[in-house]
Parts: sequence; C-alpha cells; structure tokens
Amino acid sequence: MRSVRRRRLLAASLLTPLLAGCFASGGDDSSDAGDAGSRLRVALAFPPAENFSPYGADATLLSRLGVTEGLTQLDANGAAAPALAQSWQRENDRSWLFTLREATFQDGTEVTADAVASALTHAADAKPQPAALSGVTVKAEAAGDGRVRVTTADPDPVLPLRLTSPSLAVLAPKAYEKGAVSPVGTATGPFELTKTSGSSSATLERFDDYWGGRAQAAGVDARFVADGTARANALRTGEVDVAEAIPVSQAASLKEGTRRETPTTRTTSLQLNTGKGVFEDPAMRAAAREAVNTSALADDVYEGYADPGAGLYGPALTWAAGKREKPAGRAEAARPDGESITVATYDNRPELPEVAQVLKQQLEKAGFEVKLEVREYSRLEGDALAGKFDAFVAARNTMLDTGDPVSILASDYTCDGSYNLALLCDDTVDEAVEKAEGTADEEKRRDAAMAAEADVLGADAFVPLVHQRIITGVGASVKGVILDPYERTLVGTGTRR
Repeated sequence: MRSVRRRRLLAASLLTPLLAGCFASGGDDSSDAGDAGSRLRVALAFPPAENFSPYGADATLLSRLGVTEGLTQLDANGAAAPALAQSWQRENDRSWLFTLREATFQDGTEVTADAVASALTHAADAKPQPAALSGVTVKAEAAGDGRVRVTTADPDPVLPLRLTSPSLAVLAPKAYEKGAVSPVGTATGPFELTKTSGSSSATLERFDDYWGGRAQAAGVDARFVADGTARANALRTGEVDVAEAIPVSQAASLKEGTRRETPTTRTTSLQLNTGKGVFEDPAMRAAAREAVNTSALADDVYEGYADPGAGLYGPALTWAAGKREKPAGRAEAARPDGESITVATYDNRPELPEVAQVLKQQLEKAGFEVKLEVREYSRLEGDALAGKFDAFVAARNTMLDTGDPVSILASDYTCDGSYNLALLCDDTVDEAVEKAEGTADEEKRRDAAMAAEADVLGADAFVPLVHQRIITGVGASVKGVILDPYERTLVGTGTRR
C-alpha cells in the first residue's frame, strides 16, 4: 500500500485545492420542549451546478439538507414509504391514487392535490428530463378529497418507488411562476432554503410548521467545499459540525468517534464512449476492460474502504451477488498500438483523480496513450454528457434516482437515457431494459435487471471499478446525522448539536 505521503504528493499534482474557511433521523424528533437549538454547520462536497434546480444533480443537495421531499420516500430496506402521501393504491396497471397528508408549504400555503399535480406536471415537462422519469411518461391530476391520481402511458409497477426521487420533489405553485424553478421558501421539508451565495454557501432556517415535527436545530449553514482535504480540516478545527465524503487519505487523521463509515449503493466505474472515437470499436473497449486491475484500486487507492467492482450493483445490495449473470457476446480485445485517448474525472470526490491516475498507468501498459483531464464536477458534466471524452471515471449511486434497480439502466445505458455517459445505444440492451421495466414481481424484476446488467457489461460500455463506502465526518457533539446508504438524506429533524 502506498504511503500517505506518496498519496498526498500524487493528489497535489492532480488537484487545485478549493479554499473554503422513511430513515430515522436519530434521537428524539420532538424539540418543542427546549431551547431554540443551535445551528448546524455542514460542509458538502458538490456545489450547486444548476442554481438549485430540483430536476438535475442539485436535487440531491436539497434532499440531503432536509429542504425538499416528494410524495414518497425510501425506507431503510429500499421500499417506498409515506412522505407527503400518507397512503396509495394501484387502481389498474397504469393508474395509482395517492392520498395526501395535511402539510404546509414553506411559503405558508397548503399542500393541495392541485398543487401536487402541478408540481409533478412541471417535473414531467422539464428539459432535460429528470433521470427518474427516463423512458416514462406520467400525468398527474387532482382526484378530489385530498387525492392525486398519477397515470403512466405504459404499465409502471414501481411508480411509488420512482416518486421517491429527489428530482420529483413537490414545491409550492410560487416556485414555478418565473420560469426557472426556485426551491427558495417553496418546499415542504424541515428546513427552508432562505439564502444562496452562488456556489459557495447556502443558509437554511428551521421550518416550524413542518408536518413531521419541529426540527431540533435552529437552522443549517451549508458550505460547498469541493476539496476533500479542506472538508476534513474544517471538521478537525471545529469550523463545521458535519463534513460529507471525507477522503480515505484523511480518514486516519480524524478521531475515531468522529469518523463514520457507511456501505453505500455507489459504484465507481470507467464509462467508455461507445458513440464516437477510439471506443466506438468494441474490440478497443474490450482492450480497456482487460487492462484494468480493480483489486489494486480497492486495496491501494481506497485503502480498504471499497470492494472490487463486480457489476453495476454492489455488495450493499445483498440480493445482487446471487443473481449476477456472466456477460455474453463480448468482443475479442484488440491491440491498442498507441491509440490516444482522453480520460476525464472530477475532484469533488478526491479518490477519483487518483483512480484515474492508476487507470492511466494500467491503460498505458496495455498500449494506449492516455491524457487525463480533471475538473470540478459542475464544469465537467456537460462535456461528459456530450461525449467530448473517450472515457469518464464516475462515482454513481445506482439507487439514487428511484430506488429501483431498473431505473439506472434506463437513464444511463439506453438510447434515450438522460444520463448516458457511455453514449450507449444497443438494441439488445434496450430490449432487456424494456423487459425489466415491464416486470412487476419484485424478485423477477431483480432477475431482469441483472440480465440487463449482463448485456451492458457484455457491450463493455462501462467497467465496474469499485463499490464504495462513504466516510462522513461528524463532530463529537453532533447527534442524529442520517447515514443513508442511498445518499439522499443527511440532515433531519433529529440532527442537532
């Protein structure tokens, strides 16, 4: 294993530091009998890339900070649980009826069936389409007596799971009045977003009329700190109370009681551009796949805080290993013979540049000529989706968008997928995903998802590298931080110091 000093030298060569001075939330959720509570100071790894739009990557920032919520939420077992909807029933194969609970928007207006239907309609019409709705056409309308009917063009047996997505949060009508959707003061969560300072910080105040009970913290002061070492330092010096995504190189420097390790459904992978360039050739993709040594990445780069990549779905999903199918139809690897490729990644997750550096060495040993490009994620995503790189190293929570294992296949690996970094358009894959989408029985749906995963692996559209564990830094006086394997929540009503 390489030394910490060597790791820091390597990181210094790749990174430009950014200087910056239903899950149980833990503890007692009722704080009415006590003082006003202290404010929480939180350091997040990813700055808002889309002005806090709920329809893209920023949606997770809003849900992690306790600002937004939807009709449903994921429970600890990955099943749909009540949120703004207290119950639901399936009317037929294309229609679901959701009964709303009594709740209030942060602007003081009531959560009504008309408001919920309007919010879901705006999400369905958003461009680009939220990943949770990739390949799905939905229509929402008020149905009377505080109920909302959601219908789909095709049968969708997991619609309640789909509606758990942070990108399908319900906002007040006021949020949609000025074109760009604004979550400032218009959401329903325990904390109200009241002020943003570009991509550097955000201020949240406790929303006292939250239906789930009054939060114990008076508010949240969020800082967006892309550099992982800076986040760890801020926790050590007491500048912040919670710091997410602590780099493995910094884990040992934190006191044992402040270091929390959580298995997640996040997979780090090498996405190969199948649409153009060198990796349009399946034989060259096979050559890249054969060049990769995943055990070295898990043991060395991640220092044991990750498992070698096995597929799209990692060990946090305990059902996946027993259902995994062997990929078929893979091309025979060609000789790279000095083919020049550009591998891109981002530094918000500080291990990724080092992963890319190790991959560079492995690919060069196989005969490729490799150029690395490292940027902050918000400055990289557009180019990656446009296919401007030959390969992209990404860390993706496979269950983030919907909690349904099929959804990431539809959004990331189908011709019409909204987050298709590999630019994959393969009839065999599309047919397998379509079959999985139409399967209602949970076990059979998982079987179909694993069959589709095997087709994606067979196309060598991506190479699974590691299945990551997340390290969260939590101050000694902090209680109730939500360590969510799905990475949707961090701060809740019981989070306090």
